[in-house]
Amino acid sequence: MLSTPDCLLNPRSVAIIGASDDPGRIGGRPIATMLAMGYAGRLLPVNPNRPTVQGLPAYASIADLPEVPDVAIVAVPASQVIPTIQALADRGVPAAILFSAGFAEVGGEGVAMQAEMVAIARRAGMRLLGPNSLGMANLHIGFIGSFSTFASAVPIRPGRVGIVSQSGAYGSHLVVSAMEAGVFPSSIVMTGNEADLTVGDIVRLLVADPNTDVIALYSEGINDGDGLVEALKAARAAQKPVVMMKVGRSEVGGAAARSHTASIAGDDAVVSAVLDELGVVRVRTTEEMVDIVRLASRGIFPTENTLGVITVSGGAGVIVSDVAEDLGLPMPEMPAAAQARMLEMLPICSPRNPVDTTAQFINDPSLITPFTEAMVSEGGYRTVLGFFSYAAGSPAVADTLLEQLGFIRARYPDRLYVLVARGPAETMARYEAAGFTVFGDPTRAVMAIAAMGHFGRTFAASAPAPAPQVPAIALPMETPTEAQAKQLLADAGIPSAPERACADVETAVAAAREIGFPLVLKILSPDIMHKSEIGGVLLDVRDEAAVRNGFALLLERAHNAAPQARIEGVLVAKQLIGGVECIMGINRDPVFGPIAMFGLGGVFVEVLKDVVFHRCPFGPDVAETMIRSIKGAPLLLGARGRPVADIPALARALSQLSAFAAAAGPRLQSVDLNPVLAMPAGEGAYAVDAVIEIGDAP
Repeated sequence: MLSTPDCLLNPRSVAIIGASDDPGRIGGRPIATMLAMGYAGRLLPVNPNRPTVQGLPAYASIADLPEVPDVAIVAVPASQVIPTIQALADRGVPAAILFSAGFAEVGGEGVAMQAEMVAIARRAGMRLLGPNSLGMANLHIGFIGSFSTFASAVPIRPGRVGIVSQSGAYGSHLVVSAMEAGVFPSSIVMTGNEADLTVGDIVRLLVADPNTDVIALYSEGINDGDGLVEALKAARAAQKPVVMMKVGRSEVGGAAARSHTASIAGDDAVVSAVLDELGVVRVRTTEEMVDIVRLASRGIFPTENTLGVITVSGGAGVIVSDVAEDLGLPMPEMPAAAQARMLEMLPICSPRNPVDTTAQFINDPSLITPFTEAMVSEGGYRTVLGFFSYAAGSPAVADTLLEQLGFIRARYPDRLYVLVARGPAETMARYEAAGFTVFGDPTRAVMAIAAMGHFGRTFAASAPAPAPQVPAIALPMETPTEAQAKQLLADAGIPSAPERACADVETAVAAAREIGFPLVLKILSPDIMHKSEIGGVLLDVRDEAAVRNGFALLLERAHNAAPQARIEGVLVAKQLIGGVECIMGINRDPVFGPIAMFGLGGVFVEVLKDVVFHRCPFGPDVAETMIRSIKGAPLLLGARGRPVADIPALARALSQLSAFAAAAGPRLQSVDLNPVLAMPAGEGAYAVDAVIEIGDAP
């Protein structure tokens, strides 16, 4: 894998190809902005028609440059890009930012042109950002390699949040939205078509950047799943929280993403599962992203996040409690002794949690310190949320609140302190400067608080157990029968009920005697995947006569329903009694490769979609976490007097299936084990039906 040069983010010199003397033009705006921002590096405009550009010496060609720049900005028409890339490659330029559009995003000849420019760059070891990119910026050094107008939209200063967006226009919108909320970027990168550098490459660059503490991503499609996964693992290891808005969930949205940035839109449920696995918080709105990034900038990520609420409004306490419950954010009660003491100080309060002090909390400032300290020291809450609304905006109240709450924060600096308040911007800024993150809405505050706990658990989690090893897998040339599929899986450690493939009725009768009744009979054909739909499955077969009659009936049904199908006989299998029907499967995602799925069978998967996904491979510990995470898990865990299922056996089978999928290679398209019977504890888990689909090698 090619590395991304640090000089892309920290260039000492920048050449602008297609430089303009007009600060309002695409080739002129980066120069004007960098001059205004005080960029200390060298600017090298290339323009064959002018001796100077915006007061700087200009050069007629790339060959005429007095030095090899760290970065080249390419702002020329599409027809001139390939010769420009070649000239940059000939000079040994390590990185280029391509503003130019008209390539893969428009299809046709543009796809071939984009491939050619990448080939030229690869041969020279040069990295490309774009094309169709709005560029990038490192605000800490004044490098603005972008023609976006975000620098003039709001007052700008360097911060600690790296912002990465595939879309230039929406990326600029996100930047401005963040700065308006007081979140200032360290760096901004708009990746465009990602012909070469992808979101994952840029994330790795920001993980290594000492000026970046938090990373915000906007993505329309993921072009390099493996690269993004490795980048997000690096961010997790560095304890840099990542917040991601991945759009294109709908069919229409997915099509728009592909046409806009020539990206691959993978299955959205899979994307969510992978992001959750890697500790990324996925958001749906810009507002939510900015809220979470703003709170994450405090750098406090409670491993066991508990929320204590002190409020002047009982209604606000109810709102907070409802949202916290929806998000799984614990709000334990205050200790009984602390509640009793609070009632002595303020008999009209409700001291459980939320602690409702009524407006008396504002009228009597002497209550602020003892009430809040009791919540932190005795309640032990990792996050304290104060709902003070517009009262906190009053100058007299603000002075007192800041002083009293400041005492608590100084004594317990490892806690998160969040306020819901309204008032003049300058007053709210005072709270922020004192270490209290201010929200105007309680629901938004709780959502951000819950995200901090997600980051904390992610950063503190121990490494999962390694995935099991499976023997070398030789997939057949075409889709196997059920019996062949089960044998492949059995070789990989995934058990099924005792069974025999029988080509004639006498063999079937002999198998029945050996296996024992009751039995299941199934038509055996590589061309009939869904046997039950043609009546190709017979249950509760209890004697030899039923075996003979059933064998003939299955052949007749198969011939009538699928006269062209190849029939290899009948599968005779032991009918398992009891157990909980589950479903396990594998699907090859175009972005992330083989993905395992688990859920309960029947209505739970068909109607309720109660399933969970995970990248392959993984160990039994991850498999058990998956099993326990579905909504229907209580049915496996002994709900309403049911026997507890053999969860360890079920987890082993799921883990082995994930290892099989990873080892089988790209010809494996899917595996469907439906049902898998989870027998009572100690009795195992068995694949009752198995379908494996084989495709062509990519």
